[in-house]
Amino acid sequence: MFNIRRISTSRWWHKKKSWVFFAIFLFLVFVRISKGSLYKDFYYFISKPFWPGQFQKEIILKSLDQESFIKLNLLKKDNKRLREILSLQKSSNIDYISAAVISRKTGSWWRQIILNKGLKDGVEIGSIVLGPGGLLGRITNISLFTSSVTLITSPESKLGVWVDRIQINGLLVGLGDDYPSLIIYSKDADIKVGDFVTSSPASTLLPPNIPIGIVHSVDETLKSKKTAKISLLAKPHLIDWVQILKLNI
Repeated sequence: MFNIRRISTSRWWHKKKSWVFFAIFLFLVFVRISKGSLYKDFYYFISKPFWPGQFQKEIILKSLDQESFIKLNLLKKDNKRLREILSLQKSSNIDYISAAVISRKTGSWWRQIILNKGLKDGVEIGSIVLGPGGLLGRITNISLFTSSVTLITSPESKLGVWVDRIQINGLLVGLGDDYPSLIIYSKDADIKVGDFVTSSPASTLLPPNIPIGIVHSVDETLKSKKTAKISLLAKPHLIDWVQILKLNI
């Protein structure tokens, strides 16, 4: 009798264990297909009590307004002239969405931050994300309540930029560290430490003249091009509030 009960219990346990493994497998498949959207929405709710305070948000937004006003007055005329020369459409229908940073992976290879705004707030893939100082990155993944930002320091990021002092376009490539690389395909480009770098007036992905960074160091060893390390104006690891820019260009 004891042996029969033991065999029955063993069969029940093995059957239950199989169902447990099968459930775990289905859960992992779901996470893979949804790209972690369920996890991000869950994180949205449990992290809500720890989001940055309203007072800090107001200070940052005021700084952004002052920065935008100064840059607009300095660059508006030049922007108009360049876009007319290049026959590009004017920027229009600009909408800003304020968002809090609720998670960040700024010290890893993937360089990403997660915001507390998603589909329900009108965020779209490709939207531009700005922080105090300038450009941070672009929205590359969205859930109902959150959105993921691929930072311009990520190896996945490649952007057209503009060096104002020498009036030349370049390519900004993330390297997975704090200093993305600026590539200028001209060995005669007179780029120097301290040169100011913005988004390119010729870009079709970004609005023109968004501040990005300052040339930190220059590598002149390559014969066919020049490269430089860029120190970013907006620091992803220090920023708690951002603005999502919805723009039709």
